[in-house]
Amino acid sequence: MENLEKTAKYRAIIKEILGQYASYKPSHGEIEMQFLSDTEHDHYQVLGVGWDQKIRVYGCSMHLDIKNGKIWIQANNTELDIGQALVEKGVPREDIVIGFQPVYIRKVSGYAIA
Repeated sequence: MENLEKTAKYRAIIKEILGQYASYKPSHGEIEMQFLSDTEHDHYQVLGVGWDQKIRVYGCSMHLDIKNGKIWIQANNTELDIGQALVEKGVPREDIVIGFQPVYIRKVSGYAIA
């Protein structure tokens, strides 16, 4: 698959997975889930913004990047196994990097090292 075609496919898969996750309303609080998509630089995030009673909520739930033809999972603060969700959508394991893990753990993760 040509690199531009592969990148376009990966963008669509990421938008589908993260967009669906961002559509869920948290069970408590007044929290807005936002899906941020920067296709020019290939950065994709889901943020929670709002209030849970008197506590301010602001944080990144998920952050994925596309770098050098691979999807980098930079953060996953959810129960969703994003790597497995990507594989189920057709992304080969060798094109997925668990970026928040150190290299010595990536070597045994079953996904790409970098």
